[in-house]
Amino acid sequence: MITVNPDGKIMVRRCLVTLRPFRLFVLGIGFFTLCFLMTSLGGQFSARRLGDSPFTIRTEVMGGPESRGILRKMSDLLELMVKRMDALARLENVSELHRAGGDLHFPADRMPPGAGLMERIQAIAQNVSDIAVKVDQILRHSLLLHSKVSEGRRDQCEAPSDPKFPDCSGKVEWMRARWTSDPCYAFFGVDGTECSFLIYLSEVEWFCPPLPWRNRTAAQRAPKPLPKVQAVFRSNLSHLLDVMGSGKESLIFMKKRTKRLTAQWALAAQRLAQKLGATQRDQKQILVHIGFLTEESGDVFSPRVLKGGPLGEMVQWADILAALYVLGHGLRVTVSLKELQSNLGVPPGRGSCPLTMPLPFDLIYTDYHGLQQMKQHMGLSFKKYRCRIRVIDTFGTEPAYNHEEYATLHGYRTNWGYWNLNPKQFMTMFPHTPDNSFMGFVSEELNETEKQLIKGGKASNMAVVYGKEASIWKGKEKFLGILNKYMEIHGTVYYESQRPPEVPAFVKNHGLLPQPEFQQLLRKAKLFIGFGFPYEGPAPLEAIANGCIFLQSRFSPPHSSLNHEFFRGKPTSREVFSQHPYAENFIGKPHVWTVDYNNSEEFEAAIKAIMRTQVDPYLPYEYTCEGMLERIHAYIQHQDFCVAPGPTLPGAHTPQSPFVLAPNATHLEWAQNASLAPAAWPPAHSLRAWLAAPGRACTDTCLDHGLICEPSFFPFLNSQDAFLKLQVPCDSTESEMNHLYPAFAQPGQECYLQKEPLLFSCAGSNTKYRRLCPCRDFRKGQVALCQGCL
Repeated sequence: MITVNPDGKIMVRRCLVTLRPFRLFVLGIGFFTLCFLMTSLGGQFSARRLGDSPFTIRTEVMGGPESRGILRKMSDLLELMVKRMDALARLENVSELHRAGGDLHFPADRMPPGAGLMERIQAIAQNVSDIAVKVDQILRHSLLLHSKVSEGRRDQCEAPSDPKFPDCSGKVEWMRARWTSDPCYAFFGVDGTECSFLIYLSEVEWFCPPLPWRNRTAAQRAPKPLPKVQAVFRSNLSHLLDVMGSGKESLIFMKKRTKRLTAQWALAAQRLAQKLGATQRDQKQILVHIGFLTEESGDVFSPRVLKGGPLGEMVQWADILAALYVLGHGLRVTVSLKELQSNLGVPPGRGSCPLTMPLPFDLIYTDYHGLQQMKQHMGLSFKKYRCRIRVIDTFGTEPAYNHEEYATLHGYRTNWGYWNLNPKQFMTMFPHTPDNSFMGFVSEELNETEKQLIKGGKASNMAVVYGKEASIWKGKEKFLGILNKYMEIHGTVYYESQRPPEVPAFVKNHGLLPQPEFQQLLRKAKLFIGFGFPYEGPAPLEAIANGCIFLQSRFSPPHSSLNHEFFRGKPTSREVFSQHPYAENFIGKPHVWTVDYNNSEEFEAAIKAIMRTQVDPYLPYEYTCEGMLERIHAYIQHQDFCVAPGPTLPGAHTPQSPFVLAPNATHLEWAQNASLAPAAWPPAHSLRAWLAAPGRACTDTCLDHGLICEPSFFPFLNSQDAFLKLQVPCDSTESEMNHLYPAFAQPGQECYLQKEPLLFSCAGSNTKYRRLCPCRDFRKGQVALCQGCL
């Protein structure tokens, strides 16, 4: 009989209690080890797949030594566990012997459990050891192969020295330091390696040359352009109303206006189609992004639509959308930044990278807010595609403010300019300066029957005040008192519950009226009177079209960015001599009267004269639906700012001068036997060139001769030959950047030519210079187009 110490029994029992969980733990470790090995080996073999980038191979293979170290540690751990299990198994065997009570015979089908577990653990340990040896061999071979590949490609993953790509090395340096600054770089595959930098800079951007070892067939190719489709005039605008979207008061206002003018747009399309005949028009894909309606820009207009805020911008945008749609072009409208990014193909990130696809739009119409948003989110694609952008710019942007370097050096830098666009890409509400393109808007056109009804229903002593905000009426009691002696005064000032105190008690205030009701009020009134603000809105033209006389104040001195808060910061030096210069200069009496409101006698005399004056409803052709369609059609057909400019730099040699001195020796004309510039629009044969008087702008000089300054003709005059033909004595000729050149400086008999094509400008003057000014004719009622421009 065998005796056992009681303490030994207790220890054996404790070992038996803890043995089975430990078995499970060891089996789990073994299973985990096998999984890890399979994953590790799979990763190593997948890293060798053909077609993967070299920096992917490098990243994964270089982890090899770490993998071998892990395998060694796991093998050592399993050996230690085997030794401990061996000791535990002996205890278990002893326990089994005591439980048998002297029976030393085991059944043939039941071996001691410790022996089976030990065999399995030893087998796992041996397998791990064998696999570790094989993995070590594979990794050594892989590292050796990678070392040879890296040695062969080390030079190819360094910034090449290529004179055609001078910025490559600098861009690589920038990428090393800043590639994590925007997630868009990782989106395009940049991972911090030299090769990834070069691949990005050569295939996504264009600062580095293509890498010769890259698989060029795998690179994304630009889709083939779609076949050209001919544009067809549209008369049903219901689909346009869906395209415009909803949810904002501004959009609701614009859609109501478009719906109200549908019949006039359809009639205008029919007339223009007859005028153009068989002219072929390619359908353009156009994106319209109204930036000032986005939440990111504050959407300041939508909340004010129902409170009498300025509606001129929304009137213009509604008419632009209608005109583009009626002309038959493909249209996409966005009023949020998210929609803009989706339509442009902006990569995820902060906007540092180019677009993910070629721009699918031929033209983009936006405003200054939208221009800023596109620059922030298009990366280098903004510079590539900005020639397709058209900026709706209410007050205009003169070349001196548009050229960034020049504006910065000469004090023309503002919050709105310095975009380095072709100045014609800015499109204005009125023809402020020929440097920009005149976009305009439309006013409702009356037929003859309606005109006769209006003339018969006019009240001879009824006046409507121009201004829906109470602040406009402040301080105008004196004028209103004089006007009240002769006429009944009506207002349309917004208020919620209480009449605005700025509006005198003798004024009949209708509150804010819907557009149709406001039109009816104008059709009854004799006079539409402005008190100096708002500047250059659509309402005076609407009033004149409805048979009213427009009375406005003359500004002395003229308002400009130099002396008036409203214009301060705007990218123009234009001087405004009245509340509505277009009405004063292009319409005039009897429809428009401009007087000095500081002179009470002149003001009262004008009121008396107006009461005796009879006028018919009048609307300039350029503000009819047909006039706007004609103008935008011409722009889309002929304006292409993506083509290389013509001979603009001074010194460009021409074999034969295209100019001749006019018979009266006052100006230059295009010679009849001279060949025309092939890409010139307007046609070069309409060119007339004068030397302005000292201190006179080209805009005024051309108007003095009944013509319009045409900035696209400046390149033809930017030569010494033009001065010689005008018999100007040039003692010397120099080329500089100046928005007043080409010009002649009298004190030193010096002639100056323009060095920077973007600075050719009709605007601007200086008493030192006599500017050389290109002029052209224009269509009656359509100042934006010359006689042969359609």
